[in-house]
Amino acid sequence: MLTFDVITLFPDYFKTPLDTSLTKRAVDTGRIRVNLHNLRDFAEGPHFQVDDYPYGGGEGMILKPEPIFAAVEHIKSPQSLFVCFSPRGQLFNQTLAKELYFQYDRFLLLAGRYEGIDERVASGLNPLELSLGDYILNGGDVATLVFIEVLSRFVPGVIGKIDALENDSFSMGLLEWPQFTRPPEFRGMKIPEVLLSGNHQTIERWKREEALKVTAERRPDLIEKFSILQERRKK
Repeated sequence: MLTFDVITLFPDYFKTPLDTSLTKRAVDTGRIRVNLHNLRDFAEGPHFQVDDYPYGGGEGMILKPEPIFAAVEHIKSPQSLFVCFSPRGQLFNQTLAKELYFQYDRFLLLAGRYEGIDERVASGLNPLELSLGDYILNGGDVATLVFIEVLSRFVPGVIGKIDALENDSFSMGLLEWPQFTRPPEFRGMKIPEVLLSGNHQTIERWKREEALKVTAERRPDLIEKFSILQERRKK
């Protein structure tokens, strides 16, 4: 079973997202398991302190190494991959998510907070550091939820038809083609006639052409990667 152990200062933050929609169904049907661990449970002292001021000065507070080491050493199994989220981390994308899913079935996720994490966590525990993008969040809790949802979608039965996953944006290397539903005309805007043709071969060709067009307009960086991938497949 795909298992996520989450170390966080705010376990309640996860309750509503994990108790909603497809993620809830995945948990209820035993396809995934999410265990929440409060970092303060591993802190010592009368106030269970988990953060302190940074050496050398600076704004904000830094998460202390002691409770994180204690939590990881208590929770981590030999099969777990330890992951934390950081602006300096490797960019998390669909390709990497798929690789991780097929390599591991258990993840230990540290949802950091405040100004940062003591560097000795990185050097001493060697986590895989990931970043969702070039922006700053209040903490790693949102990033942790994203990670759980993205990997859970690979589990058979979580999203229903496997074709839906393979045709998602980024899964095929391109952005998804434009999607339409009923009515066929709304406020003078009509859906493309090809989608009403019933010719599946023509429709599939239209989808591919539109996916290439949208990707070229909005994410031209993906076009080059897609072209390289196609060339490799031909060899």
